[in-house]
Amino acid sequence: MSRTWNSRRIRVLIADDSALMRRILMEMLASDDQIEVVDTARDGKEAVTKALELRPDVVTMDVNMPVMDGLTALQYILLKAPCSVIMVSSLTQEGAFTTLEALELGAVDFVGKPGGTISLGIKQLKEELIAKVKAAARAKLRPRRPEKAHALAPRPPRPRFRSGIGQHSLKVVVIGVSTGGPRTLMDILPYLPQDLPAAVLVVQHMPENFTASFARRLDQSCQVAVKEAADGDELMPGKVLVARGGYHLKIEKNTGGGLVTRLSRQPAGALYVPSVNITIQSVLEKVPPRDIVGVILTGMGDDGADMMVEIRKRGGYTIAEAEETAVVWGMPRETYLRGGAEVVAPSYRIAQQIIKGVKRN
Repeated sequence: MSRTWNSRRIRVLIADDSALMRRILMEMLASDDQIEVVDTARDGKEAVTKALELRPDVVTMDVNMPVMDGLTALQYILLKAPCSVIMVSSLTQEGAFTTLEALELGAVDFVGKPGGTISLGIKQLKEELIAKVKAAARAKLRPRRPEKAHALAPRPPRPRFRSGIGQHSLKVVVIGVSTGGPRTLMDILPYLPQDLPAAVLVVQHMPENFTASFARRLDQSCQVAVKEAADGDELMPGKVLVARGGYHLKIEKNTGGGLVTRLSRQPAGALYVPSVNITIQSVLEKVPPRDIVGVILTGMGDDGADMMVEIRKRGGYTIAEAEETAVVWGMPRETYLRGGAEVVAPSYRIAQQIIKGVKRN
């Protein structure tokens, strides 16, 4: 479901059980002349009622609320008054688990409250919140697919990964993704075969304590093994490493000539941490370009676009998500416009394109 856009202001409904948080969020959003806060709600039930009545473009939804919690309210809104929902959750392990569930259910994005449920620190996230509301207003709403649509064959036991085999010619797939990523990756990673002859690096823009839970959830649905990257993890065929939030994911060669991960805070001034551009640049320095497959999926901005151009220019295989399935056609669009996409494909065809790119040569 997509929506045309004109010059009118973005209409936002704020749902939070804290009067203080409602006021802070309202002041932050109202400071931008492109945004109009149409109302606030004190709990999930009131949020559903007002969403039905007011038909906002975007709802900011607190996770923990009385009467009806944010996850339940999210599902009612997507069913009865479809609009983009941004979850506002605490930056904790519990918050991560709930937020990831919300993203899988259909929330477009999330903002983390630094410091807990009532967070004065959220004022530091004013620019991020405004940018995400604007992106959400233009986002493509993807209805939740029936559970049977994602049914996979029972996963066979995974073999133990043997170190140092075929490392001289290991192919590497780098996937960069941001807004809308958790659901989009579920269109791709579960359909990669267990014996994929390539290592996969996933760079998803996500906070530090969210990526471990995210990797575990992916691992439960995939034939390939998925884990959050740690310092020194060896890149191996059929293994997916998810960049840890708060660190750039780089690779280097170990003493045996194999490729291993390195987590780094440098460069410190990067807009996104982890950064897709920085990971691809590192891979280009250590892996022959013909052995690299670059993939850019849904997300705001242009992270990864420049390095996708480099992969393609040097003979690698590059794939960008098509506008028809991208929740936010920002990163893929910039990749395409700059000439960095050899293939443009909807998310449900990207797994087969990755396999094609890996088997090339």
